[in-house]
Amino acid sequence: MQRLQVLKETLLGLDLVQRQALIGSAVAAGGILAYMIYKRGQVKTIPLGEGWWGAGEKPLSEDNKIYPFTVETPDEEIKDLHDRIDRTRYTDPLEDSRFHYGFNSTHLKKVVKYWRHEFDWKKQVAELNKFPHFKTKIEGLDVHFIHVRPQHRANQRVLPLMLVHGWPGSFYEFYKILPLLTERQGDVVFEVVCPSIPGYGYSEAPHKQGFNSLAAARVFLTLMERLGFSEFYLQGGDWGSLITTNMAQMKPECVKGLHLNMAMSNRGLKVLVSLLIGPYLPFLVGFSREDVRRLFPFFEKNVYEILRESGYLHIQATKPDTAGCGVNNSPVGLAAYILEKFSTWTDMKNRDLVDGGLEKKFSLDELLTNVMIYWTTSSIVPSMRFYKENMKTNIENRVDSRTAIYVPTGLAAFPNELMHTPESWAQIRYKKIYSYTLMPRGGHFAAFEEPQLLADDVIQFVKKVEQY
Repeated sequence: MQRLQVLKETLLGLDLVQRQALIGSAVAAGGILAYMIYKRGQVKTIPLGEGWWGAGEKPLSEDNKIYPFTVETPDEEIKDLHDRIDRTRYTDPLEDSRFHYGFNSTHLKKVVKYWRHEFDWKKQVAELNKFPHFKTKIEGLDVHFIHVRPQHRANQRVLPLMLVHGWPGSFYEFYKILPLLTERQGDVVFEVVCPSIPGYGYSEAPHKQGFNSLAAARVFLTLMERLGFSEFYLQGGDWGSLITTNMAQMKPECVKGLHLNMAMSNRGLKVLVSLLIGPYLPFLVGFSREDVRRLFPFFEKNVYEILRESGYLHIQATKPDTAGCGVNNSPVGLAAYILEKFSTWTDMKNRDLVDGGLEKKFSLDELLTNVMIYWTTSSIVPSMRFYKENMKTNIENRVDSRTAIYVPTGLAAFPNELMHTPESWAQIRYKKIYSYTLMPRGGHFAAFEEPQLLADDVIQFVKKVEQY
């Protein structure tokens, strides 16, 4: 009361000019504060941009029709594959090296023997064609995608969902999760679109420099618009995580929800403080015990381990065509290059095994089908170029790295993912996290490894968004 009385006397002691100045200052301060609150609440977006990636000059018009597509491989191409496999030269592995030096050549011979004499590509082509495939021209490129419509049941909501793959995967990674999303008996079912990133699989490779995740995001937004979807959900991991994040940044009004099984956080003071305090007082920085287990010791798990496993990234981000020349010419070289990632990125402990633990989560037919998608399309080099295009300059300085994401977001943190992002870190960038799940098992290729776990998490996230 005394303070109020002093304030009252002070105000009464001011002359008219002083009172007007004080009131004006207060109004100005209030206006600034209101503007800051308004700006903070605004949904920020990044420019949509434009591009043309076809060969030669851009035509005046572009065919925007959608055409059915069927996976086919001529017999002579399989004969050429077998001839190349038969001429392979191997190098003996070091004693007891297991998978620490890469794909162990002793086990590679066993995989290649199966590939050459038992693997039935025609059977796998029939498997690929069990879902409807299409192509459409966007920004000069034939963009491939599969489009799976559910059987609509009474009292069941059909929600559109796009799933986006990464490297060295393909649309085929989602074949085991598709029935779990499109054949559900519950109140929500999904109509799923799975595109191939341009330069991967059956999507045409860009003919011009600069096709990065922002360009891919714009192409996929055009695809969804062309299919008639004004609102939809997105899911992605690896490059798919960045592409779908960019889609949400470009057109947040179209993205009802964004679900990721790999999320990168902006680095800053909050992260630094949590690294210093987290191991000792995790609750002060929003860490769970599981966060602590996955993050620390930090330098071993997040610096040295990444350095040990990111050699491919440095090559592909600088001279992809040089390295790609070898693996595009040798099917066995391609298989070793790709399958080593399906070993290590599923579980780092697989490096200690003589067979790389390849068949713990996948069958050889599944693994070789993914390799064959790369081989029969000669897409390994353009897929590697995607690293170069995204890392020509510091990706942290790009507009998307400096723009937060304001759409409802769900994160599934698998324990064997290459890097762990705690929820408190993810919140720095993703401002509306509706669900964050510490998954009980699984690694980098979530949909391929643990389709049921991932499907369940996507479904519970979507239900939260729909009920909000």
